[in-house]
Amino acid sequence: MIRFENVSKRFEAEGHAVEAVKNVNLEMEKGKIYGIIGFSGAGKSTLVRCINLLERPTNGKVFIDDTELTGLSDKELREKRKKIGMIFQHFNLFSSRNVFQNVSYPLKHSGLKKEEINKKVNSLLELVGLSDKAKAYPSQLSGGQKQRVAIARALANDPHILLSDEATSALDPQTTKSILNLLKELNERLQITIVVITHEMQVVKEICVKVFVMEDGEVVEDGDVFQVFANPKKKITKDFVDSTSNLNKIHELIEKKVSVTELFPGECILKFKYLERSVSEALVSQISRQFHLDINIIFGNIELIGENPIGGLVSIVKGKREDIEEAIYYLRQKNVGVEVILDAGVIE
Repeated sequence: MIRFENVSKRFEAEGHAVEAVKNVNLEMEKGKIYGIIGFSGAGKSTLVRCINLLERPTNGKVFIDDTELTGLSDKELREKRKKIGMIFQHFNLFSSRNVFQNVSYPLKHSGLKKEEINKKVNSLLELVGLSDKAKAYPSQLSGGQKQRVAIARALANDPHILLSDEATSALDPQTTKSILNLLKELNERLQITIVVITHEMQVVKEICVKVFVMEDGEVVEDGDVFQVFANPKKKITKDFVDSTSNLNKIHELIEKKVSVTELFPGECILKFKYLERSVSEALVSQISRQFHLDINIIFGNIELIGENPIGGLVSIVKGKREDIEEAIYYLRQKNVGVEVILDAGVIE
């Protein structure tokens, strides 16, 4: 549905050319939720604004439904943009208009009769759970309610695509979750394609099926969210993945010499990284019995990405060296990543 061919965008800043997007090629299918993630300055917001040509690429072509947007006249582009909704971090609501008026604003020149507009706006407010707030003003709403108004307004022209530019960044975690659940529900109910721009891996993990990782204007890694999360290739992707897991906290604990990380001869600290096929097996108890090991789980986390479980454990393992090595080999055969974090040496 969305296709970029060699898209680049340069800006002139203080006499210097800044290349915000560099030769990006990507495809997004209809009816799915995509994430574009990167740190501040990575070019992700510029990239998403190239989808609806709010930023016109310096080079390259943008296609929506096989129509080349970069080849359209201004009038044709305005018509195409009506089917691309957009929501922002700071809501961009009209403070002097109530909720109903904010949502109805895009329908001003739609040709619909007043009764039709009223029916449509009330339907949209019901869809986002704000039927009782039609006459309220933005100043009377919470952050989550304001974003729901912005989403209803973005849906007013029945868009095929919804662009979300850091739309949950200004919200608390509980409100963020409710907005992400709403976006997921809209995607399923309306079959609308959603593109989420974020700097938070947790957001991608919650609702996206595919992710594009950006760094210095380039897409450096992309793929199915589960696969990228389970096996990140680039350092920046690993950093994002680590930001949602407590497993790497073990390095900090060791550095601070926290008592729980103190080892005796014959002990080592292992990090087990479970993938989908292995997470449901009782592997800890299996290797404990089979290889005569004592295993003390320090901490861990197992979670779901979509319907697929993933996660890991950090454990102190005690036993004979050959038994520990055989257990590690056994786990790796079971598709478990095993990393030796700290080793106290063999039993004397």
